[in-house]
Amino acid sequence: MTEVFAWLALLILLVLIELATMGLTTIWFAAGALVATIAAACGAPVLVQVILFLVVSVLMLVFTRPVAMRYFNVGRTKTNVDSMLGERGIVTGRIDNLHSCGQVTLKGMEWSARSQETEGTIEEGTVVIVKKIDGVKLIVVPDEIETEEPVTNSRETADNMR
Repeated sequence: MTEVFAWLALLILLVLIELATMGLTTIWFAAGALVATIAAACGAPVLVQVILFLVVSVLMLVFTRPVAMRYFNVGRTKTNVDSMLGERGIVTGRIDNLHSCGQVTLKGMEWSARSQETEGTIEEGTVVIVKKIDGVKLIVVPDEIETEEPVTNSRETADNMR
C-alpha cells in the first residue's frame, strides 16, 4: 500500500509541474506514474511497477508528444529570427567563408553572412536565400532562379589571381 501512495504522490507532483510549466514534458511521465499506481494497487511487485512506469512514459513521450506539439503550436507566432528562414536577401558585401567576410541586406537590415557551402564565394548583388541563422550570422545559399552571377569556387578564384 505504501507503493500506491508513493506513485500517487509522484503523479500529483508531475501534474503540478506540468501545470506550472506547460512544457508538455512531465505529463507523459505522469501517465507512467498513473499506470504504476494502478499496478501497485493491484499488488504488482515493485520491479514490475518501475518497468511499467518507464515503458509507458517513454512510449507516451515518443509517440504522442510530436502529435501534441503540432496541435498546440498551430497558432504559434514566429519570432523575428524564425521569420527570416527561407527569406530572400541581396549580397551587399562579397561572401567568402575562407576570409570570414560577407554582408547581406534582408528586410532593410544589414547582416553578416556566410555561405552554406564551405568553399566558394558569393558575389555582391547576388540574391540569396537564408537557410539558417548561426548566432548573428545568416547562413545563405544563392537563389538559383534570381541569380545572374555564378557562384565561384575558391580554388578557381585563387588560380585566377595568380
